[in-house]
Amino acid sequence: MAATDTHRAIDAVWRIESPRLIAGLARIVRDIGLAEDLAQDALVAALEQWPQSGVPDNPGAWLMATAKHRAIDHFRRNTRLERKHEELGRELVTKEMAVPNFDAAIDDDVGDDLLRLIFTACHPVLSPEARVALTLRLLGGLTTDEIARAFLVPEATVAQRIVRAKRTLTKERVPFEVPRGAELAARLSSVLEVIYLVFNEGYTATAGDDWMRPALCEDALRLGRILAELAPQEPEVHGLVALMEIQASRSRARVGPSRQPVLLLDQNRALWDQLLIRRGLAALDRAEKLRAENLRAEKLSGAQGPYTLQAAIAACHARARTAEETAWPRIAMLYEALAQLAPSPVVELNRAVALAMAFGPQAGLELIDTLMAEPSLENYHLLPSVRGDLLAKLGRFDEARPEFERAASLTRNARERELLRQRAAACARESAPPQPQ
Repeated sequence: MAATDTHRAIDAVWRIESPRLIAGLARIVRDIGLAEDLAQDALVAALEQWPQSGVPDNPGAWLMATAKHRAIDHFRRNTRLERKHEELGRELVTKEMAVPNFDAAIDDDVGDDLLRLIFTACHPVLSPEARVALTLRLLGGLTTDEIARAFLVPEATVAQRIVRAKRTLTKERVPFEVPRGAELAARLSSVLEVIYLVFNEGYTATAGDDWMRPALCEDALRLGRILAELAPQEPEVHGLVALMEIQASRSRARVGPSRQPVLLLDQNRALWDQLLIRRGLAALDRAEKLRAENLRAEKLSGAQGPYTLQAAIAACHARARTAEETAWPRIAMLYEALAQLAPSPVVELNRAVALAMAFGPQAGLELIDTLMAEPSLENYHLLPSVRGDLLAKLGRFDEARPEFERAASLTRNARERELLRQRAAACARESAPPQPQ
């Protein structure tokens, strides 16, 4: 195998194995930063040795064995905590001698290890930006440069976030464990929030020249699917997976031939991925069945969660063969339930759109106008964008044009800005007085 082919193979192996590797090491050394350093040492060893020796039959086990020996060396070398490290080193050596396949023993616990890693990387002690960066680094297998390019921030900024996050976890002595009881629900919401933040940035990029960044959607979906396998009894995990699967099904239809945005009602539904839709509907069904089981068992977590509600909304679109067949009254009802469960101006904005589609643009505009003084939406480009759309549908083009222009000035996404400018220009043409013949 040529050296370049070997390096490509190593890169592929690292993408697949690094989360499991870091999770297994973190359980042993109880320090995520040290676990990642040991995993990186194993990667360097692979880059040095595999081009000559070839890729081993079980590359994951090779990396784990190499990292494990690095861990033993680290404990023996560090004299500041000599006694503790000697105990840990002896424990590792003892385990290796007592278990014929030490790596297989580690793999036996890999599900729990990954779950611990997800909850640790998404710990609320970290800022949301730090949680996203650390999660993509440790569980997504992305490099610092890839994360920086995905979110359009300097690489140094991402590197600092990751370093500070690992230091904070160590300083705060965050345990490498899955929380229990009431803490589990609170921590799970943080994990789901991080995964959905990653997905949303891929689905509709906040800035840059591209309307979508599909790789981020794929990373978030992979993390969501892993979490669903590791926490199969949590309804909201399946609700989030359902939401992402269904939304991801529209990816091919959301971008036109010139990479321009294509809005939902204008999309060619033949391009929607039916496999992802089926998977999403199955995940939604699983979430709703778990919710029903929890209600029967009188568990507090039986209430329908925000991700399951949003997935139910997405399912209304997925089940409609044409835009005209969309069950907008049901969508409006689901948004009302979501507003009661998780009230926010953005939810109200989406509810206004649903009301407009179900009962006419004036119904939506009345709700929109109550949001105009909302401070949190002052620089939110979708508020004037939606208001402009409803005004245009009412034939009030003179009022709609400045709304689209304001929306264009607020968005940081170049593709979206161009679309909004085109809509403003269309309003200007519609409101222009007829030319004399």
